[in-house]
Amino acid sequence: MTDKTGDWSEFVDEMNDSFAQAMEQNVEAQTAFVESWFDTLEGSMGDGDLDESMEGYARASEAWMEAARDGFERAGDAAKGEDVDLEEFRDLWLETANESFKEVMSTPAFAAAAGQTVEQALELQQDVEAAAQDTLRQLGFATDEDVREVGERLVELERRQHAVEQKLDRVLEHLES
Repeated sequence: MTDKTGDWSEFVDEMNDSFAQAMEQNVEAQTAFVESWFDTLEGSMGDGDLDESMEGYARASEAWMEAARDGFERAGDAAKGEDVDLEEFRDLWLETANESFKEVMSTPAFAAAAGQTVEQALELQQDVEAAAQDTLRQLGFATDEDVREVGERLVELERRQHAVEQKLDRVLEHLES
């Protein structure tokens, strides 16, 4: 019986060590994220927005810590012999991730960062489009601008043709009468 108790104790010790290591890594990752986030947004936001954003992050962090406590309690329940489904752990972390992301995504800092990212993406897209047009032009191919110009000229020619046809119809009517 001592062997089973010793094996169980080793298992619980390993679980506790793994959990503590995971918690430490989680806290380090969150700290690095907050520092990076703060550095990025520090100059672009007012103090009120930054404070509100930090509160949103704090709420998200609290959700992670609560999930860690709940996970630790359920692991303890499993260690005591209670039947604990592994899907509970997955669901706990998925729900916590959703809740945390919702907290962070509803902050002014996230909105500012998202807006900045969209702006940068649009600028990049414009730069790529300009480079593509220049490349096409250098290779002697028609560019979007060239095709638009041809289209505008065609529409203008059709308009003029229609005007000439109307004048011709009036001249013919006048000659026939």
